[in-house]
Amino acid sequence: MRIKIIPILLISISIMSCKESSEKETQQNETITFQNKGHELVYKMVKKVGSYGDLLEKKDVTYTYTYLTPDGKADKMTEKYIFDGQLSYASYTQHERTFPELEGNIEQGFDGNEFWLKHKGEILNDTNRLKRVTFNRATNFYWFTMFQKLLDPGLNYEYIGEQNIEGKEYEIVKITFKSNNSKPTDIYQLYINKETSLVDQFLFTVADFGKMEVPNLMQLKYEGIDGMLIPTIRQYKKSTWDAEVSEEPWIYVTWTDITFNNGLIKETFQK
Repeated sequence: MRIKIIPILLISISIMSCKESSEKETQQNETITFQNKGHELVYKMVKKVGSYGDLLEKKDVTYTYTYLTPDGKADKMTEKYIFDGQLSYASYTQHERTFPELEGNIEQGFDGNEFWLKHKGEILNDTNRLKRVTFNRATNFYWFTMFQKLLDPGLNYEYIGEQNIEGKEYEIVKITFKSNNSKPTDIYQLYINKETSLVDQFLFTVADFGKMEVPNLMQLKYEGIDGMLIPTIRQYKKSTWDAEVSEEPWIYVTWTDITFNNGLIKETFQK
């Protein structure tokens, strides 16, 4: 069963008949040549939710990230990012999934060059834990900026077609990443609501953990914050490539207390 997504303010991708190759103004007032209709749909979605240029103007963000698994275990942390340089920091007040063996506060950071981990203010240099930190910092930053970054260079867009799901009409766009080696890269498949021009849901893989055959389906609800449309309520679980979900329970993710332009300084992200 698919949850009812409230098409109120958020998540997006505008539709419109497009030419196979056409030039339009980008968000930075540059011209681009669209690869195909799928590329143009993604561009229009970003225009609606807000571009990476809009995020750069806001300079930084602070918010509360809560992750709840079906077994009742949760992580709760304060996330902080500076968008220019993709600096990332988190302070965990609850970490039943992430390093549960460490009691008390843990901090993770990326200062633009180095990933680091602290436990109760002390630096930990454990290689295995730092691998997890690297994944967390990159992934959490990417999820927050995902729609904007779907216009990054090096992406391939494929327009799949249209599909009716529970009475709503969607246009489907598959996105893959160009790779310079044989290492698998993630796949995203967006379901763009034709009426609202928003992404109500999308399929995704997790290449870093070798999960390429069976995707997850992420469903979204959005909130209007400071002129941006932010997907603040999320739930996901395993699915088929036809967006048919398994009988497994959902994993829930929420972002709350989002504030932009907090005057964060780079020293905050250094260990």
